[in-house]
Amino acid sequence: MKTKLITPEGYKKLHDEHDSLWYEQRPEITKIVTWAASLGDRSENADYQYNKRKLREIDRRVRYLRKLLPELQIVNYSPQQAGKVFFGATVEIENEAGDIKRFRIVGPEEIYGDAKGYISIDSPMARALLKKSVDDIASVNTPEGIKEWCINTIDYKKC
Repeated sequence: MKTKLITPEGYKKLHDEHDSLWYEQRPEITKIVTWAASLGDRSENADYQYNKRKLREIDRRVRYLRKLLPELQIVNYSPQQAGKVFFGATVEIENEAGDIKRFRIVGPEEIYGDAKGYISIDSPMARALLKKSVDDIASVNTPEGIKEWCINTIDYKKC
């Protein structure tokens, strides 16, 4: 089961997506579908078929967002988090080979699309890092075995 936590930025992005779909894209596509339907034979009308499919996709996403948004719990930065890895932290880690990774721990709904440098709070890496401090070692269970990462930095976006 996915965690229902989300950052304020992630919530705003999903809310803005809903508003864009419902108030901008859907009315525009509805106009096109109505126009294409008025031309007559719908079975061979590519404009009608394509835009009707697009309308169904928009409606499906809007239904999903309307169900999801009220269930999400927005997690704001708290000063008590300083110095330890918690939800919303941007963490830089390094392994014994010198490989460095930097990412932000966010909710599972935030890792899709253009969300580069984000990992889900539900991922094994995030779970291994939680409550650790700078210079702590996190052991992550991977298909190749246990990998160890040292925490170099912990930062929070303060909203």
